[in-house]
Amino acid sequence: MARGNGRNTGREGSGRPTMTDIARIAGVSQSSVSLVLNEMSGSRISQETQQKVREAAHKIGYRLPATRSPVAAAPTVEKDTIAFIVDEISTSPHPVVSLDGIRDYAFEQGLLVSAHATRSNPDLEDAVLRSVLRDPSIAGVIYATIFTRKVLVPKALKSIPTVLLNCYCEPRQHVAIVPGEVAGGFTATAHLTSLGHKRIGFINGEPWMDAAMDRLKGYKQALATADIAFDESLVRDGDWLPLRGYEAGLDLLSLDNPPTAIFCGNDLMAIGVMEAAQEKGFRVPQDLAVMGYDDQELARYTHPPLSTLVLPNYEMGQKAAEILIDMAIHGKQTRAMTIKVDGPLVVRETTGAVRRG
Repeated sequence: MARGNGRNTGREGSGRPTMTDIARIAGVSQSSVSLVLNEMSGSRISQETQQKVREAAHKIGYRLPATRSPVAAAPTVEKDTIAFIVDEISTSPHPVVSLDGIRDYAFEQGLLVSAHATRSNPDLEDAVLRSVLRDPSIAGVIYATIFTRKVLVPKALKSIPTVLLNCYCEPRQHVAIVPGEVAGGFTATAHLTSLGHKRIGFINGEPWMDAAMDRLKGYKQALATADIAFDESLVRDGDWLPLRGYEAGLDLLSLDNPPTAIFCGNDLMAIGVMEAAQEKGFRVPQDLAVMGYDDQELARYTHPPLSTLVLPNYEMGQKAAEILIDMAIHGKQTRAMTIKVDGPLVVRETTGAVRRG
């Protein structure tokens, strides 16, 4: 938010013109002023309102920071900001945790972070990119997605140091930081085999997603390493939500020879499985071991507390910031590659040694 001289006197000439002054003159919100002046075409603000805002800005001599003439004492603008551009940030905790990692590492290095959520709106993304690229304080861009997937990187990002976070492109043109999902699926399943479990159910996420496919690969690899044959009848597709975990859990626990352990593709489905186990008369972990994935905050507060595997969003954010700062600030040459960050196992109280055949 733009700030004036610390006190709103209600006069147009009090100090440097601000967006607040424009909003008052045009009779619109400051958010509308910001959208118009930053050319956010996806905002659907009427042409009449846009004209009012531009006329008010012209009347008081307001210019965007990126277009203001440099003053004699500061002929150049220090590149001290990282732009974090993500398709969605409000529907999942994961990109927020990544942003925390970026912010903390950047601040230690003397940089700040500006965050932009595009909601997968092409017009909004184009407007954000225009705003970012004309801002001389932006050192580089971390371009992220809410779930791991292949992306088509905007051509505009070829002109500025860019690191991909939780996404990747083909052919490789940028450094990409992604979670080590195969290793995660392996580690979670191997924890259960180490406890003596041989019939291990797996409730996966939506099967078309990269995370689901890779966690299934890790599950299969861990079984093979323990000389346990893969049994397709013990695998169910889910949707990452508790209800589906509950339904799939009931299904698996109703088998003639039910699993002694169930590995879930995320913590929310594991909570559903624990409810199903209680309904079917299975005690956790005495009769059924339950393993989650992600280590969301709620995993600490289930009854009993949930064993899980950390999805390393914070560490991924830190790594992305580290590499971007090396490139943009220190001039380090970094070849395009995909870096996978593994998450640690967190053993709590829902997994124990097998007690039945």
